[in-house]
Amino acid sequence: MKIKKGDTVKVITGSNRGTIGEVKAVFPKESKVLVEGVNVAKKHLKPTQANPDGGIVEKTLPVHVSNVMLYDAKAKKASRIRYEIKGDKKVRVFTKTGAVVK
Repeated sequence: MKIKKGDTVKVITGSNRGTIGEVKAVFPKESKVLVEGVNVAKKHLKPTQANPDGGIVEKTLPVHVSNVMLYDAKAKKASRIRYEIKGDKKVRVFTKTGAVVK
């Protein structure tokens, strides 16, 4: 998977299309990523001893990795990425601009 925790991504499909956010977690076995502020659902909690009032909590749910693209902040565009060998390191590079992903 080419997207890693801490990357900035742009949602390209779905109800949150166009939203830019940071990746908080990556689930490679399921091919999903958790993006801050995207795919937020409300969960109703029953009253328990730990939480006697219960209530409604907003929870961020994972998004499939095919629905997001890495976002280049300098070019202000979403772009695919490729791998290049720079010196003795393998780095991720934006295909549109050729800039190295930070």
